[in-house]
Amino acid sequence: MLELVFVIPFLIGIVAFFSPVMMGRILLVATGIIEFALACMAAWTTRLPAATFYFTAAPEGCLVLLVTTFLFLIIGLYTLFYLVETDMPREHVFNGCLLLFLGAMAMVAVSDHLVVLWVAIEATTLTSAPLILLYHSKGSLEATWKYVLICSVGIALALLGTFFITLAMEHGSINVPLTFSSLQEVAGGMDALWLKAGFIFIMVGYGTKMGLAPMHTWLPDAHGESPSPVSALLSGALLNCAFLGIFKSYAILHAAGMAQWAGNMLVGFGLFSMLIAGVFMMIQKDYKRLFAYSSIENMGIIAVGTGLGGLAGLGAMVHLVHHSLLKAALFLSTGNILFGYGTKEIGKVGGMAGLLPMTFIGFTCGFAGISGFPPFGLFVSELLILFGAFKNHSFFTAAAFILLLILIFAGISKHFIRMAFAGRDAKLIREERLGRIFPVFILLAASILLSLWLPEPLRRTILDAISRI
Repeated sequence: MLELVFVIPFLIGIVAFFSPVMMGRILLVATGIIEFALACMAAWTTRLPAATFYFTAAPEGCLVLLVTTFLFLIIGLYTLFYLVETDMPREHVFNGCLLLFLGAMAMVAVSDHLVVLWVAIEATTLTSAPLILLYHSKGSLEATWKYVLICSVGIALALLGTFFITLAMEHGSINVPLTFSSLQEVAGGMDALWLKAGFIFIMVGYGTKMGLAPMHTWLPDAHGESPSPVSALLSGALLNCAFLGIFKSYAILHAAGMAQWAGNMLVGFGLFSMLIAGVFMMIQKDYKRLFAYSSIENMGIIAVGTGLGGLAGLGAMVHLVHHSLLKAALFLSTGNILFGYGTKEIGKVGGMAGLLPMTFIGFTCGFAGISGFPPFGLFVSELLILFGAFKNHSFFTAAAFILLLILIFAGISKHFIRMAFAGRDAKLIREERLGRIFPVFILLAASILLSLWLPEPLRRTILDAISRI
């Protein structure tokens, strides 16, 4: 039954709230293994849902599910060692909410009904908010408040967009279930005006949760104040779930013959997100916020590729996979840096190459990967998006894309050089540990492997996903 991918983590999450600390840690890893196995079965075998009107194993959803469950498994391994070395308040709440958060994201991935998808995305907010608030500091309280308030406003706008799509059905005398798969088949008969209005509100609503500018303002605070494993999940997995809502809606407009109109909107939001991220990355003083703005940039890149479609759409899906792997590796590395130096300020971190050599290697590889250097996968995906722009004769988009990538690289490299090599008077407060290092290298190795060799089932899943746009 397909629904097991979210029912199991929901049930185990409830158990984790009442379990001893050590049992809760074991449940994190065990659930990660089970969920990744279920994701592979959902993607590459016939797993039929019990509620066929609400859930489906769509290729784009299966891709997001595979990425989410793999990340959770590796982050769960990191968390085992992370929790041993940190004074985590209310650890049973941490473990339980992590599992509920996984269940909500898995539910997003397999949702086919517009309202069920909306409920699942709202559930990701409710289950992840306590993870940001764990330390009850002034900063975490402010970050949680902004996260809940801004994302709730966004999700309300997305619900209004869903209502407008139902009006488009009514005015077009369409009588089919309110599912993405059904609407794509009859999209040509829907009322164009209400359909466009619905997409605008869905784009703004789910774009808020995805972190697209100018609706991004919650993201740097939430990522910066969360524990490092939570930051890795927020950036590597949650943002993909919000993108899934936009992607599925865009596929309906594509089927209705409005691909160029909707694509231009995606490209516009994407380029603006890259611009805002690049500007703010230049002036950051907190390295976790720095990589939060990098997430905004990469969501913008995915939006640009999706909006252009074709070869660039393929690049967007490849980018989604590799950004998740690399950004999760970077946020886990920031956890190791915070352990070592006891501060999130870039100016107080230095000499990493000599003081934290293994962390330095992982951090350097993560920096190279997120900057689009080979052999990491973002090199491939950004080239595909660029070639797709040229193929579509979108020369302004291609030029802006290149200039913004240069701006972003200038911003992030300045801070990387400072942290890695300068400031040799910095002092360590804790040595690095192998248990917190090897998950980073697994994620980096996965990105390299998938850029050199893409397994046929995964390649087919990506191609099936982009066939909808």
